[in-house]
Amino acid sequence: MLAYLLLGAIVGGLLAAALKSQLSAIRVERRSWQDLVSQLKRIEFERVTSVARDYLEPKEGQISLEPTDMWLMLGGREGLRRMSENAKLMLVLAAHAQRWNFDEGVIVTERMRRDAVRLRSSIRRIELALTFHIVARRSATLIPFHLHEAASSYYLMRQRLLALYQTSHAGLYPRLAEVL
Repeated sequence: MLAYLLLGAIVGGLLAAALKSQLSAIRVERRSWQDLVSQLKRIEFERVTSVARDYLEPKEGQISLEPTDMWLMLGGREGLRRMSENAKLMLVLAAHAQRWNFDEGVIVTERMRRDAVRLRSSIRRIELALTFHIVARRSATLIPFHLHEAASSYYLMRQRLLALYQTSHAGLYPRLAEVL
């Protein structure tokens, strides 16, 4: 009997999560392009680029950025939160571009979705490391790696989205580039 109740609770939870996700997707689809762009949060992208390129383009002196510098350059917890929120909006903006350029839009959106998964994972690991740094000192030593991964994922998402808009809807590109 207990097994059936547990199974019912799990199935009910999964159904509720699927319903919530579907309703959220419907609400997102109804939002206009201007509304989505207006919700993007300001991020010092030059700083994100510096951290991302330090990771993506290795050169001599690969340990030139200190963890504290990376943390400050990305804006700390607030900056990571903004990157996460913007990533969700950028995915929806990429889906909007599929209306004008379906073939490229689908591929770019999937690449961005994978970047977003890496971004969320990195941010989650940073939050866990910060929360439990007293208990597990090793997790604190991994924070710089996760900062690099978060910055590079966000950097790639932004670059992919701008390139998609440049090819798919050049009229909207300047406004998007200005906000991002």
